[in-house]
Amino acid sequence: MNHFDSSNNISLQFGHRGKVAIFIDGNNLFHAARFHNIDIDYNKLLRVLLGDGRLFRAFFYTGVDAGAERQQGFLLWMRRNGFRVVQKELKTFYDGTRKANLDVEIAVDMLSLAGRYDTAVLVSGDEDFVYAVNAVAYKGCRVEIAGFRSNTAPKLIDVSDYFIDLGEIADKVRKEISHGTRYDERDLHCPMPAPYLQDQLEMQKSQPPDGFEHAMRVVIEAEIEEEAAEFEAASEFIRITDEH
Repeated sequence: MNHFDSSNNISLQFGHRGKVAIFIDGNNLFHAARFHNIDIDYNKLLRVLLGDGRLFRAFFYTGVDAGAERQQGFLLWMRRNGFRVVQKELKTFYDGTRKANLDVEIAVDMLSLAGRYDTAVLVSGDEDFVYAVNAVAYKGCRVEIAGFRSNTAPKLIDVSDYFIDLGEIADKVRKEISHGTRYDERDLHCPMPAPYLQDQLEMQKSQPPDGFEHAMRVVIEAEIEEEAAEFEAASEFIRITDEH
Protein backbone atom coordinates (compact mmCIF):
# COMPACT_ATOMS: atom_id res chain seq x y z
CA MET A 1 0.00 0.00 0.00
CA ASN A 2 1.34 3.37 -1.03
CA HIS A 3 0.21 6.76 0.19
CA PHE A 4 0.14 10.20 -1.33
CA ASP A 5 3.08 12.46 -0.52
CA SER A 6 1.70 16.01 -0.54
CA SER A 7 5.09 17.40 -1.59
CA ASN A 8 4.99 15.50 -4.88
CA ASN A 9 2.66 14.93 -7.76
CA ILE A 10 1.08 11.47 -7.99
CA SER A 11 2.66 10.85 -11.37
CA LEU A 12 6.14 11.74 -10.14
CA GLN A 13 6.04 8.82 -7.72
CA PHE A 14 4.54 6.19 -9.98
CA GLY A 15 5.34 7.19 -13.53
CA HIS A 16 2.82 7.59 -16.30
CA ARG A 17 -0.66 6.50 -15.20
CA GLY A 18 -2.09 6.29 -18.71
CA LYS A 19 -5.77 7.01 -19.20
CA VAL A 20 -7.38 7.99 -15.90
CA ALA A 21 -11.06 7.57 -15.02
CA ILE A 22 -12.30 9.43 -11.95
CA PHE A 23 -15.43 8.34 -10.07
CA ILE A 24 -16.65 10.79 -7.41
CA ASP A 25 -19.22 9.71 -4.82
CA GLY A 26 -20.61 13.23 -4.43
CA ASN A 27 -22.64 12.76 -1.26
CA ASN A 28 -19.89 10.84 0.52
CA LEU A 29 -17.22 13.39 -0.38
CA PHE A 30 -19.39 16.36 0.56
CA HIS A 31 -20.11 15.14 4.07
CA ALA A 32 -16.53 13.99 4.67
CA ALA A 33 -15.21 17.39 3.55
CA ARG A 34 -17.79 19.15 5.68
CA PHE A 35 -16.68 17.11 8.68
CA HIS A 36 -13.19 18.56 8.11
CA ASN A 37 -14.58 22.07 7.46
CA ILE A 38 -13.40 22.11 3.83
CA ASP A 39 -15.22 23.29 0.71
CA ILE A 40 -13.93 21.36 -2.30
CA ASP A 41 -12.88 23.18 -5.47
CA TYR A 42 -13.68 20.57 -8.12
CA ASN A 43 -11.44 22.09 -10.77
CA LYS A 44 -8.49 21.82 -8.36
CA LEU A 45 -9.50 18.32 -7.30
CA LEU A 46 -9.66 17.16 -10.91
CA ARG A 47 -6.18 18.52 -11.67
CA VAL A 48 -4.65 16.92 -8.56
CA LEU A 49 -6.22 13.51 -9.18
CA LEU A 50 -5.31 13.52 -12.86
CA GLY A 51 -1.60 14.31 -12.39
CA ASP A 52 0.09 13.89 -15.76
CA GLY A 53 -2.35 11.19 -16.85
CA ARG A 54 -4.77 11.56 -19.74
CA LEU A 55 -8.36 12.09 -18.64
CA PHE A 56 -10.68 9.36 -19.89
CA ARG A 57 -13.77 10.50 -17.97
CA ALA A 58 -14.56 12.25 -14.70
CA PHE A 59 -17.89 11.11 -13.27
CA PHE A 60 -19.79 12.88 -10.50
CA TYR A 61 -22.61 10.92 -8.84
CA THR A 62 -25.23 12.68 -6.75
CA GLY A 63 -28.81 12.73 -5.59
CA VAL A 64 -30.94 15.70 -6.67
CA ASP A 65 -34.25 17.36 -6.04
CA ALA A 66 -35.56 17.82 -9.58
CA GLY A 67 -37.41 21.02 -8.68
CA ALA A 68 -34.47 22.80 -7.03
CA GLU A 69 -33.11 25.46 -9.39
CA ARG A 70 -29.85 26.05 -7.54
CA GLN A 71 -29.05 22.34 -7.61
CA GLN A 72 -29.49 22.29 -11.36
CA GLY A 73 -27.27 25.36 -11.61
CA PHE A 74 -24.45 23.60 -9.77
CA LEU A 75 -24.79 20.48 -11.89
CA LEU A 76 -24.73 22.56 -15.07
CA TRP A 77 -21.52 24.19 -13.83
CA MET A 78 -20.04 20.71 -13.20
CA ARG A 79 -20.94 19.56 -16.73
CA ARG A 80 -19.38 22.64 -18.26
CA ASN A 81 -16.19 22.04 -16.30
CA GLY A 82 -15.39 18.54 -17.52
CA PHE A 83 -17.58 16.26 -15.38
CA ARG A 84 -20.12 13.68 -16.52
CA VAL A 85 -22.94 14.04 -13.99
CA VAL A 86 -24.91 10.92 -13.01
CA GLN A 87 -27.90 11.85 -10.90
CA LYS A 88 -30.78 10.16 -9.13
CA GLU A 89 -33.79 11.77 -7.51
CA LEU A 90 -33.69 12.00 -3.74
CA LYS A 91 -36.00 9.70 -1.76
CA THR A 92 -37.59 10.63 1.55
CA PHE A 93 -37.25 8.00 4.28
CA TYR A 94 -39.46 7.30 7.30
CA ASP A 95 -37.19 9.31 9.61
CA GLY A 96 -37.46 12.38 7.40
CA THR A 97 -33.99 12.16 5.84
CA ARG A 98 -33.66 12.51 2.08
CA LYS A 99 -30.95 10.72 0.13
CA ALA A 100 -30.17 8.78 -3.02
CA ASN A 101 -27.87 5.75 -3.10
CA LEU A 102 -25.74 5.57 -6.26
CA ASP A 103 -23.34 2.83 -5.11
CA VAL A 104 -24.56 0.39 -7.75
CA GLU A 105 -24.22 2.96 -10.54
CA ILE A 106 -20.66 3.77 -9.50
CA ALA A 107 -19.60 0.13 -9.20
CA VAL A 108 -21.19 -0.92 -12.50
CA ASP A 109 -19.60 2.01 -14.37
CA MET A 110 -16.18 1.22 -12.91
CA LEU A 111 -16.49 -2.41 -13.92
CA SER A 112 -18.07 -1.98 -17.35
CA LEU A 113 -15.46 0.61 -18.42
CA ALA A 114 -12.48 -1.35 -17.04
CA GLY A 115 -10.04 -1.99 -19.87
CA ARG A 116 -10.88 1.30 -21.55
CA TYR A 117 -8.92 3.16 -18.86
CA ASP A 118 -5.62 2.32 -17.17
CA THR A 119 -6.16 3.90 -13.76
CA ALA A 120 -9.38 4.33 -11.80
CA VAL A 121 -9.58 6.91 -9.03
CA LEU A 122 -12.53 6.33 -6.71
CA VAL A 123 -13.32 9.30 -4.49
CA SER A 124 -15.26 7.73 -1.64
CA GLY A 125 -14.77 6.26 1.80
CA ASP A 126 -17.58 3.72 1.58
CA GLU A 127 -16.62 0.16 2.50
CA ASP A 128 -19.33 -1.17 0.17
CA PHE A 129 -16.93 -0.60 -2.74
CA VAL A 130 -14.33 -3.13 -1.56
CA TYR A 131 -15.65 -5.97 -3.73
CA ALA A 132 -16.02 -3.74 -6.80
CA VAL A 133 -12.47 -2.37 -6.39
CA ASN A 134 -11.11 -5.91 -6.27
CA ALA A 135 -13.10 -6.86 -9.38
CA VAL A 136 -11.70 -3.89 -11.32
CA ALA A 137 -8.17 -4.71 -10.17
CA TYR A 138 -8.56 -8.31 -11.38
CA LYS A 139 -9.23 -6.90 -14.84
CA GLY A 140 -5.73 -5.41 -14.85
CA CYS A 141 -6.54 -1.81 -13.94
CA ARG A 142 -4.80 0.23 -11.27
CA VAL A 143 -7.26 1.44 -8.61
CA GLU A 144 -6.60 4.43 -6.38
CA ILE A 145 -8.79 5.64 -3.51
CA ALA A 146 -9.05 9.32 -2.63
CA GLY A 147 -10.66 10.50 0.59
CA PHE A 148 -10.16 11.78 4.10
CA ARG A 149 -8.45 9.06 6.12
CA SER A 150 -10.65 9.39 9.22
CA ASN A 151 -13.76 9.02 7.03
CA THR A 152 -12.48 6.22 4.78
CA ALA A 153 -13.05 2.56 5.61
CA PRO A 154 -9.70 0.82 6.35
CA LYS A 155 -10.71 -2.18 4.22
CA LEU A 156 -11.20 0.10 1.23
CA ILE A 157 -7.74 1.58 1.69
CA ASP A 158 -6.23 -1.90 2.02
CA VAL A 159 -7.56 -3.20 -1.32
CA SER A 160 -6.47 -0.13 -3.29
CA ASP A 161 -3.16 0.22 -5.12
CA TYR A 162 -2.75 3.71 -3.75
CA PHE A 163 -4.44 5.95 -1.20
CA ILE A 164 -4.63 9.73 -1.59
CA ASP A 165 -5.38 11.39 1.75
CA LEU A 166 -7.27 14.57 0.86
CA GLY A 167 -6.71 15.82 4.39
CA GLU A 168 -2.97 15.99 3.73
CA ILE A 169 -3.45 18.01 0.54
CA ALA A 170 -6.39 20.13 1.69
CA ASP A 171 -4.70 23.35 0.55
CA LYS A 172 -4.43 21.95 -2.98
CA VAL A 173 -8.15 21.19 -3.29
CA ARG A 174 -9.74 23.80 -1.03
CA LYS A 175 -12.09 26.37 -2.56
CA GLU A 176 -10.97 29.98 -2.28
CA ILE A 177 -13.28 32.45 -0.57
CA SER A 178 -15.49 33.91 -3.28
CA HIS A 179 -17.54 37.09 -3.35
CA GLY A 180 -20.93 37.43 -4.92
CA THR A 181 -23.51 34.80 -5.86
CA ARG A 182 -22.31 31.48 -7.19
CA TYR A 183 -23.83 28.05 -7.44
CA ASP A 184 -22.45 25.93 -4.64
CA GLU A 185 -22.23 22.21 -3.96
CA ARG A 186 -24.01 22.77 -0.66
CA ASP A 187 -27.15 23.45 -2.67
CA LEU A 188 -27.22 19.71 -3.47
CA HIS A 189 -27.19 18.28 0.02
CA CYS A 190 -29.46 18.27 3.01
CA PRO A 191 -27.85 19.20 6.37
CA MET A 192 -26.46 16.24 8.30
CA PRO A 193 -24.63 16.03 11.62
CA ALA A 194 -20.85 16.47 11.48
CA PRO A 195 -19.98 12.95 12.78
CA TYR A 196 -22.16 11.42 10.04
CA LEU A 197 -19.47 9.44 8.21
CA GLN A 198 -17.58 8.44 11.35
CA ASP A 199 -20.79 6.95 12.77
CA GLN A 200 -21.42 5.30 9.40
CA LEU A 201 -18.03 3.59 9.52
CA GLU A 202 -18.71 2.25 13.02
CA MET A 203 -22.04 0.87 11.83
CA GLN A 204 -20.36 -0.79 8.86
CA LYS A 205 -17.95 -2.60 11.18
CA SER A 206 -20.76 -4.04 13.29
CA GLN A 207 -23.27 -4.86 10.57
CA PRO A 208 -23.22 -7.84 8.18
CA PRO A 209 -22.82 -7.06 4.45
CA ASP A 210 -25.99 -5.64 2.88
CA GLY A 211 -27.61 -6.50 -0.39
CA PHE A 212 -25.29 -4.24 -2.38
CA GLU A 213 -22.29 -6.58 -2.12
CA HIS A 214 -24.46 -9.57 -3.00
CA ALA A 215 -25.83 -7.72 -6.02
CA MET A 216 -22.35 -6.82 -7.19
CA ARG A 217 -21.21 -10.42 -6.80
CA VAL A 218 -24.08 -11.53 -9.03
CA VAL A 219 -23.19 -8.95 -11.70
CA ILE A 220 -19.46 -9.73 -11.62
CA GLU A 221 -19.86 -13.52 -11.46
CA ALA A 222 -22.29 -13.44 -14.40
CA GLU A 223 -19.74 -11.48 -16.42
CA ILE A 224 -16.96 -13.92 -15.47
CA GLU A 225 -19.13 -16.91 -16.47
CA GLU A 226 -19.90 -15.27 -19.81
CA GLU A 227 -16.20 -14.66 -20.49
CA ALA A 228 -15.37 -18.24 -19.47
CA ALA A 229 -18.03 -19.60 -21.84
CA GLU A 230 -16.61 -17.56 -24.70
CA PHE A 231 -13.13 -18.85 -23.93
CA GLU A 232 -14.31 -22.47 -23.80
CA ALA A 233 -16.08 -22.07 -27.15
CA ALA A 234 -12.93 -20.65 -28.70
CA SER A 235 -10.83 -23.48 -27.22
CA GLU A 236 -13.21 -26.12 -28.60
CA PHE A 237 -13.01 -24.57 -32.05
CA ILE A 238 -9.19 -24.65 -31.94
CA ARG A 239 -9.20 -28.31 -30.74
CA ILE A 240 -11.51 -29.46 -33.52
CA THR A 241 -9.51 -27.58 -36.13
CA ASP A 242 -6.26 -29.09 -34.90
CA GLU A 243 -7.66 -32.60 -35.19
CA HIS A 244 -8.38 -32.02 -38.87
